[in-house]
Amino acid sequence: MPYLSGFSDNPLCTRTDLIRAAVAIIKPLNSYKSSSGARIRLATSTAAGFSETAAQLEGFSRPLWVVAFLLQIQATEPDPDIQALLSGTALNLESWVQGLKEGTDSQSPEYWGDLAPSDQRMVEMETIAIALLVHPSAFSFQNDSRARENLARWLRQINAHAMPANNWLFFRVLVNLALVLSLSVPLGDVRSHIDDALDVLDSYYLSEGWSSDGLWGADRKQADYYSGSFAMQFCALLFAKHAEALPGYEARAEKFKARAREFASEYWRYFAPSGAAIPFGRSLTYRYACGAFWSAAAYAGLELAPPLDPGMVKGLLLRHLRWWSRQPHIFNTDGTHNIGYAYTNMYLAENYNSPQSPYWCLKSFLILGLPSSSSFWSISELPHPLSTSPSAPQTSPPPGLGLEKIRFLRPPHHILVGAEEHTYLLSSGQCTTKPFKGREAKYGKFAYSSAFGFSVPTGNLLEQLAPDSTLAIALEGEGEDWRARWSPYDIETGTASAEGTSIRSTWTPWPRLAISIQTTLVAPNQGDKWAGWHIRAHRIYIPRGTPATRLVDGGFAIDAQTSGDASIFETSVGTRFPRVGANEREEGWWSDRTGSLVISRGGVSGVVDLTSSFALPPDDAEEKQRGQSIIIRADPNTNIIAPRTLIPVVQHCFAANDADGDKVFWFVTGVFAIQAEAARHLERVWEMWESRPKGRIEGCSVRLV
Repeated sequence: MPYLSGFSDNPLCTRTDLIRAAVAIIKPLNSYKSSSGARIRLATSTAAGFSETAAQLEGFSRPLWVVAFLLQIQATEPDPDIQALLSGTALNLESWVQGLKEGTDSQSPEYWGDLAPSDQRMVEMETIAIALLVHPSAFSFQNDSRARENLARWLRQINAHAMPANNWLFFRVLVNLALVLSLSVPLGDVRSHIDDALDVLDSYYLSEGWSSDGLWGADRKQADYYSGSFAMQFCALLFAKHAEALPGYEARAEKFKARAREFASEYWRYFAPSGAAIPFGRSLTYRYACGAFWSAAAYAGLELAPPLDPGMVKGLLLRHLRWWSRQPHIFNTDGTHNIGYAYTNMYLAENYNSPQSPYWCLKSFLILGLPSSSSFWSISELPHPLSTSPSAPQTSPPPGLGLEKIRFLRPPHHILVGAEEHTYLLSSGQCTTKPFKGREAKYGKFAYSSAFGFSVPTGNLLEQLAPDSTLAIALEGEGEDWRARWSPYDIETGTASAEGTSIRSTWTPWPRLAISIQTTLVAPNQGDKWAGWHIRAHRIYIPRGTPATRLVDGGFAIDAQTSGDASIFETSVGTRFPRVGANEREEGWWSDRTGSLVISRGGVSGVVDLTSSFALPPDDAEEKQRGQSIIIRADPNTNIIAPRTLIPVVQHCFAANDADGDKVFWFVTGVFAIQAEAARHLERVWEMWESRPKGRIEGCSVRLV
């Protein structure tokens, strides 16, 4: 398997560890540089939806997230061990300085080209701007007036063209900041560009520290990692760090810091105690950039509200990096990053992902901007606030964090569940009309897991759709043309009872038909009673004249390999579940008419039809629908964590509605999952599987009893 020495074998605890990791990540790029160093093209043949020139600029610019700091460290720190790490032609840090000169010289054969509207080069200017801000003596060409003029001219093009109305506007802000602070452009020349962009970015602000990636509305309801670590909060903290001394921006810098504090107070919930982030939304090939917010918070000197002190920030960041260091399949055999999440996966990729794109992951190394004298490097890591690991330091964080294991976050419409047995979120309310690949999978599913990830489609057949954690529906007579849940509306939140937190939404699969499905998701308060479970109660409205339909409600996709690396689907399916007290760690798959369960090296995933366990409204009792559970063998490489997966589902078949009136059906699905790290719970799988939630439907509310 691919293994990157210096990263995969790195404890990632100290500043020197991080320097060594950064060197290991960028060193393989050296052999793919152009002769003058302005372009990098990896040895793969895939392409992005923009020019090859812009793609090779990506290869040059994105490593600057660490190159600028490594050059600064090389120039200022005498430590011989660090100097040894940073020297030599195999790394060749100085080539990035020469590359910047060549890439911005219109007379050079390696010139990056003039900009056009919505040009990818605008994105790559962000990293160049940061390199100028953090290490101007290397990158601003103070002693070369021609190179300095070329660089300023090339960067100023970002003000002359339209750009997408989303996080890109922050790149315009940072570029102009670098022009002022590092290239001596008068603030008056560019202030209007900074102010106009910041005003638009302010319109994206939602509440509680969250911004959407563009204006929240019917066309776009996105609050994902771009809201924090990829762009919005990340860039805002960089602005606050470098612009607070500029006249007229002191108040805005403080506003950005205040928002970041509020954002941080809940953002930690997206990370499991293991360090794994809950994957959600687009651009997940940026991988450990999910942790970049914590790096930016420390770099900017952000004082967070207690008890999110520097030790907790340090732990959240370094555990996240360590989790990624344990994923051996994120590299090509030459040591370069591949496109994918936990392994190479082009189904996950967006059309803007070139082979060089994944190096935005290096945003998490912004922490290298803190000098060796910073107290950050000497403080101890604090464990995850909800960690129950025996190896974690037995210190309790101060009161005030809000350590509920279930938390509803209003801006992203997420219920975050941080239980010992499983870290995941329940979602309703996000979607986008933007042409992102797999957008239904990346924003429209019911649940997203730090352990099981989620699946992306390879086609329209059920196995290709890989409908984990979502509803899929097909009409009789139209073949295997499945529709996955998408674009929910009528979002409602509330507490189902003292036992859990709920969120409700409605979905219409086809505009031409009046079928609608209202779903209530319930996260039971965790404890031994219903540990590992969440509930989905569906009310499906089928108008008169609707043809026969088939509907599938999917659980979490789980690795189909055993701990001994055998394929579970090569064994027979058990039709009777083992009794409580049987061998709890036996791996395999089981399915009867009511439920399905898979136990593998990935943990445990199951579903069960709970309709008969919930008392339905009297008017709908005669329309109670009983489902049949099966296990789908998903297409390979659909899941972003495991390349071979099985998906337990409950399916419902509805006859054509030829009656005089409309019909309403209720069905309730119990979804069960335990992550592989939850050793205590894996010892009593069958007991937990048999301890199933019960409840009743009151109006449109779901009550657990």
